[in-house]
Amino acid sequence: MAVVVVQRRTDSLRLLVLADSLAFHGPDGPLPADHAGLWPNIAAKALDGHVELAAGFGWTARDAWWSLTGDPRVWSLLPRTDVIVFAVGHMDTLPSPLPTYLRQGLRYLRPDGLRRWARTGYKAAQPALSRLLGGRPVALPPHLTVRYLDDSVRAVHALEPGIKPIGMVPSVHRSAAYGGVHTGRPAAERAVRAWSGRTGVPLLDVAAVIGDHVRSGRGNPDGMHWGWEGHDLIGSAMADLIRSVAVSHSTE
Repeated sequence: MAVVVVQRRTDSLRLLVLADSLAFHGPDGPLPADHAGLWPNIAAKALDGHVELAAGFGWTARDAWWSLTGDPRVWSLLPRTDVIVFAVGHMDTLPSPLPTYLRQGLRYLRPDGLRRWARTGYKAAQPALSRLLGGRPVALPPHLTVRYLDDSVRAVHALEPGIKPIGMVPSVHRSAAYGGVHTGRPAAERAVRAWSGRTGVPLLDVAAVIGDHVRSGRGNPDGMHWGWEGHDLIGSAMADLIRSVAVSHSTE
């Protein structure tokens, strides 16, 4: 594996993580971004660095692209970033019985009673529909996941060529909310690995690291998010990956 020299912009390695809720959801629910038990903070501590997190519930690779191109705070972080982690692609693989624009549009329904009724009905139907439709369509098809990852890396390198990008292989789940269905994951993994091979962007194999933790039920009861053990596993693995692909040193 080629070694890439990352020139630090400061005395400590600075990470920027664009992520879904797997980066900020613990064993009992969502947490502030600076919680010490979350994997981005574990990785930063292991690297003697600092991390900034831009993330949201259900974020796909498309949402990461939108954040990168539409959030002024993210723009301000790029000149001070050494490594950017695209911790997305996991939610892309989930069954989405309704098209994304309709599913996400439920939040805009009014009056409030209609919105609550529609969301409750969809959540109740989602497991059965996921099984009935064989896990298809997914939240974001693999070719679009790759397209948005590729566009994001190109944009970062156009603005700040010295930033090192890192990606992720999609995670696994055993979530009753999706009927335990995850048939969209294999195609997404193949597409992301092929993209990594073309671009040279290193990937953290999340499923290999976290699979037993999730499948054994040691994570969050929702069957998707991780417990503290899982965050520690991913944080440590991410730190090891960054060390293996980037030699960091202070600029003169």
